[in-house]
Amino acid sequence: MSVVIEDIVTMTSGVPLRSIRRDERHLLSPPHPGKMPMKLWRDHPPLTVVHFPQQYQAQPFAPPRGVYENDQIRIEWQTMDNRQPFYHRNCDVDEISYQIDGERTLMTELGTIEHRPGEFSRIPRGVAHDNYGRTESHLLFYIPAPVTETGSAVRTSSPALPPFPGWQPGQLNEAVTQCMGSPGHDITVFGIDEHELLDRVTDEPDRISVFAVGPGSNPLYAVDQFSLGTKTFTAESVDVRRYTRALDADEIQYQISGSRTLVTQRGIVELGPGDFVRIPLGIAHTSVGHEDGAYLSVLSHRELPQVAETSRTAQPCTPEYLDALAGERSSR
Repeated sequence: MSVVIEDIVTMTSGVPLRSIRRDERHLLSPPHPGKMPMKLWRDHPPLTVVHFPQQYQAQPFAPPRGVYENDQIRIEWQTMDNRQPFYHRNCDVDEISYQIDGERTLMTELGTIEHRPGEFSRIPRGVAHDNYGRTESHLLFYIPAPVTETGSAVRTSSPALPPFPGWQPGQLNEAVTQCMGSPGHDITVFGIDEHELLDRVTDEPDRISVFAVGPGSNPLYAVDQFSLGTKTFTAESVDVRRYTRALDADEIQYQISGSRTLVTQRGIVELGPGDFVRIPLGIAHTSVGHEDGAYLSVLSHRELPQVAETSRTAQPCTPEYLDALAGERSSR
């Protein structure tokens, strides 16, 4: 028998509600045939993976691509090699970004940030902002405001006029939107004086904090029924593999770096940089790391369906696959 530990957790539990010794093969095997004349459970599809390349690939400017979305939370992927053509002000959400690759200047009423890969920032509800990207890609998270910052900032936004070399104030618009800034949900669009807008930072006491991927389990943002953070993994050996079963949250994982095998009750899949995967609530899962790396973790109390096209699907667990993993180093 291959013994593993299953930790049963909730979004707010600092420690597992309980930890259970399991036979790993039983945990990942199909149910025994039923003895009733009718089937009492449903068949569920395997996990699906969405992939976007992390490195910039030249393409015409387009709105961000939706990856996961419900009526309160949206996760998007975006790539830029140009200036966003307007300033944006959210009515209903805080807008969090994660810089995947390349350089991006974030310009706001609360100061300017030169984003580097591996960094996060949160634009509070009602703050106007614009972006200037250079062969870059980033993620966007639209979350009901106000979101609490739980990480330790590495720096903050600062006044910068001009905000980047070669900048000239132009005839730009400001768009005020609702419904998480999705296309077609603008409330009003009007012309602005960009220099005057950016110069407001001198009258504003607040600044935007910048966070970075940190070691271990690194919580960064939280609000009722949502959290966002990063987790690092290594190739160090552990004696007993540990599984996690979240009772009240879907988990979206985005692979930042390194490679690992995600082992779940809905299949096994290899994950590499640029991969997204959604683990539904109540599904036991663990990771087997093949090298040092990190991934981003989003917990949503409400179901967060995938809206992007599937790149590939998880494979069924087999005894042979578990035997192959048994000697590998693992982490979670």
